[in-house]
Amino acid sequence: MHEAISVGQPPPDRPADDQLGLGLLRSGLKLNHLRMIVAIDQHKQVSAAAAALNISQPAASRMLTEMESIIKVPLCERVSRGVELTQFGRAFARRARTILLELDEVDREITALKSGAGGTVFLGTVTAPAISLAVPAIQQVSAAYPGIEVNVRIETSNVLARELISSKHDFIIARVPDDLDPRLFHVQEIGVEKACLIVRKGHPLTEKDTVSLTDLPSYDWVFQPPGTLLRRRVEELFIAGDVPLPATVVNTASLLLTVALVCSSNAIAPVALDMAEFVIENGGGPSEVRILKTDFDIDIKPYSLIAVKGRELPPSAKLFYDLILQRSRMLFPDRSEG
Repeated sequence: MHEAISVGQPPPDRPADDQLGLGLLRSGLKLNHLRMIVAIDQHKQVSAAAAALNISQPAASRMLTEMESIIKVPLCERVSRGVELTQFGRAFARRARTILLELDEVDREITALKSGAGGTVFLGTVTAPAISLAVPAIQQVSAAYPGIEVNVRIETSNVLARELISSKHDFIIARVPDDLDPRLFHVQEIGVEKACLIVRKGHPLTEKDTVSLTDLPSYDWVFQPPGTLLRRRVEELFIAGDVPLPATVVNTASLLLTVALVCSSNAIAPVALDMAEFVIENGGGPSEVRILKTDFDIDIKPYSLIAVKGRELPPSAKLFYDLILQRSRMLFPDRSEG
């Protein structure tokens, strides 16, 4: 004979507090524990997680022990270069991240209601779509919804994707890095990106009708940091053409510093074509930057609108997301079904 269970009531032998998610709180789980497990998941080292939260390593280790005592399962295991979350730790970190995000959203929504503003959007983007997609969307939003505040950060995909996981952005326009699990993200491919090589006005290579790879290694170069997509693509072109890689290199993610170095030397820099054209057209008088005509193309992996899977966008961010998606379909109609 089966025991009847009333609808809407907790099953036998399970306290009602656990049904409401209060069991862990009554056992001593705190917000700082949630922040700690997320920091460990992000940094893969207890010491680095402690530094990110501005606490001592002994305090961080103590918090980890407290969490394992409360949840009654191992959350981390030692590996050669730090710590790695167990399956229990990964599940806990994923839920903790969602809880912290929701609390951030409460703060944002209450602040917007108190101020009468229309909300806040946090967007991260790589360089090219910042010009072709983000700027037009910002202009459209500012005209139609003057109460919305838009925060934009331009960085590499490697940085942006990790900041997105850490809830520093609502969504990003970038690419999922190879070393991150793509199942964490909702990805909508929206556009292609072409890059080019820029030099200063009067650079010796501007006298050539067409520049080849063999013309390039003897000059200084300004690259994005090692491992970034554009840099890897240019290096692949040198390797495939059996041409030596440039010997003298400055690494920077800053477009402003890149342009400054190019304009003050004979250095060459690969940048997004949209950004190069923008700099040339809006340089305030005759621009000091020139695009080299090359006998090879620098095609970059398509970029996408990326959000964290299962994380709902706030209304203001959803509006901005939809505007960017709409504009991308105008610019790249062949991808409108993606």
